Amino acid sequence: MRIRIEASDLPGSAFPAPADGNTPAYRNVHVAVQRRDRPAELLDPQPGDAESATWTLDCTTSASPTGTDVKGPYVQDRLGRRFVYLSWGTVDESGVFSMFRRAKLMLDAVPAAVLAAAAREGLLVGRLGLTDARGGPLCARVEPPHVTWTAAPFEGA
Repeated sequence: MRIRIEASDLPGSAFPAPADGNTPAYRNVHVAVQRRDRPAELLDPQPGDAESATWTLDCTTSASPTGTDVKGPYVQDRLGRRFVYLSWGTVDESGVFSMFRRAKLMLDAVPAAVLAAAAREGLLVGRLGLTDARGGPLCARVEPPHVTWTAAPFEGA
């Protein structure tokens, strides 16, 4: 199975300094999918001012006593909860990504029937906007209704 994340409404590439007074303004902001247990390994960083962003992740599924279990190089597993990290960071002149925030797309919040259908059909699609209520990068746990999950046939190589 594959997971495709389709993001829209990206917040922009620059943000003022946080109110704490200790953090500089964020410039050249990008967002990417973080590899499991490797925060520095990112899949296809996209500029924060892009019109949209899409990532496709390879995974495996198996039946478990609680439903469908999803694993893969970009699927995180903390305390038995599966999720995908979208990491926000700045990119400096030399191309180094420095994370400042993350969003967790919670896979255990995918409706069981949708996840089972995606395992059969080959593709789980998550659609979401990436701007939070204050106009900044979406962060923290992301569950429906902030993300919409659907199953679809996988068409591709």
